[in-house]
Amino acid sequence: MLKTLFQSFKTNISGISLPEKFTFPFYYEPHELSKIAAKELQNHLTSQTDFEHNFGLQEGQQGLIIGKMFGVLVCQDQEGNLGYLWAFSGKLAGVNHLPYFVPTIFDMLHEDGFFRKEEEVLNAINRQIEILENSTELQIKKNQFESTKKEATTDLQNQKDKIKRLKIERDEKRNSFDNLPSSEIEQLKLELSEESKKESILLKKMTKYWNFHIENAQKEVNILLEEINQLKEERRLKSGALQQKLFAEYSFLNQFGERKSIGEIFNDNPPAGAGECAAPKLLHYAFEHQLKPIAMAEFWWGQSPKSEIRKHKQFYPACKSKCEPILLSHMLKGLDMEANPFQENPAEGKEIEIVYEDDILLVVNKPEEFLSVPGKMISDSVYQRIKELYPNATGPLIVHRLDMSTSGLILIAKNEETYVKLQSQFIKRTIKKRYVALLDGVLKEKEGIIDLPLRVDLDDRPRQLVCYENGKPAQTKWEVIEVKNNQTLVYFYPITGRTHQLRVHASHELGLKTPIVGDDLYGTKANRLHLHAEQLMFTHPETKEELTIKVEANF
Repeated sequence: MLKTLFQSFKTNISGISLPEKFTFPFYYEPHELSKIAAKELQNHLTSQTDFEHNFGLQEGQQGLIIGKMFGVLVCQDQEGNLGYLWAFSGKLAGVNHLPYFVPTIFDMLHEDGFFRKEEEVLNAINRQIEILENSTELQIKKNQFESTKKEATTDLQNQKDKIKRLKIERDEKRNSFDNLPSSEIEQLKLELSEESKKESILLKKMTKYWNFHIENAQKEVNILLEEINQLKEERRLKSGALQQKLFAEYSFLNQFGERKSIGEIFNDNPPAGAGECAAPKLLHYAFEHQLKPIAMAEFWWGQSPKSEIRKHKQFYPACKSKCEPILLSHMLKGLDMEANPFQENPAEGKEIEIVYEDDILLVVNKPEEFLSVPGKMISDSVYQRIKELYPNATGPLIVHRLDMSTSGLILIAKNEETYVKLQSQFIKRTIKKRYVALLDGVLKEKEGIIDLPLRVDLDDRPRQLVCYENGKPAQTKWEVIEVKNNQTLVYFYPITGRTHQLRVHASHELGLKTPIVGDDLYGTKANRLHLHAEQLMFTHPETKEELTIKVEANF
């Protein structure tokens, strides 16, 4: 089996040097060996006949369109031979095992495995619950209970109405007593009082009567529901036990042969699909078969999902919410790996340029790859630099932000009052912003408006998704400046200000379908993201003068 899955390169790789360190899986440029391994996998996907799966690449193909993430791991065996492993994320064509691909770490679909057996037990309980919940007897008892409540309500209300009506009649009689002897009046009043008491007593007896019948009807329903609730509790306990057993069995190897379960890694609360991605599958198989990891890469194959942006054959980093805890805390332990770029300060050696300043505010030109505000690991930012330059300034300082990779103009308030007034202009959308971007392709139209709601990808922050159900409104106006060398220079006028709005609107299939040059999240990595906040138009909080500040992009 090892010989089948650990494959030799079909391409001549004799002139290619090995990487000095293993790939940092969450931000990388694929090594040449990884690219060749990926290309050979792509050739296989194009020509294979082992499975039928609709990737959305062939017009008219039957079946639900599902693009898929694939991974390659370049390895050395114990004799020093170089080769690679292939893997896919999740299931492919509805199965976990396919020729030439490493298997899942724990196969929940295995017919003789405990998961399928316990799943059958749970399914049997579910069927019992469904039968009981839909039984004729239960429906009859529920109908009797509801009918009894309804009849009781009507009967008691009629008695209450009768009491009110008789009270009015008694009051009218009392008003006609004036010409009668006092002894007779007292007798009549006593009779009327007794009549009132009898009606009230009757209402109490009726209430007691109906409460008795309602309780009996409810008891008959509860007897049947108790059996259902006992089955549900049994299902809950068995499901919890199965989950804990699954967490314990679903364990990952590292190069030292150490195992760590998914339950241990995620404190018994792993996200759905954790461990099913290509990267942990590849590494687990390599460690299990004494293969030394050399380099790794993952790419998307097929049509992009409607919500997120995935380009056919494009390389992508491993997802953070599912893979990062598994890989960084355990599986990659002890490997000589490339440095984590998220721990490096991208602003090192860069300066922010002040392009406008007066007593209450300033406008700065932020370089690309420079944080607007301090991050989790790096404090160096526009905020930090301004705080050092103006130690006596009060207020939040940063009126609005730019993505780290975006260069351009940022408004700074020197005091809280100015901050509030400028923020008000942003909220009312009276501040006008213009961005310039270089797109990796040619647009057919000359201008337009993009309206795609956005939300964060909870499984892969900070990526954003298009989501019509839970996304926040996001609109962008755009116009073409020029087309040159198969690239398009455009102006963006964001109407809203969502995270990564311009990047997603440019790249998404329902937007411009043309990513910004250098977009490492939604397009193809380059020397920089070619997006620049070029112009700001706003009203000065004190002078009320309309100011226009502009700094051209350096690309």
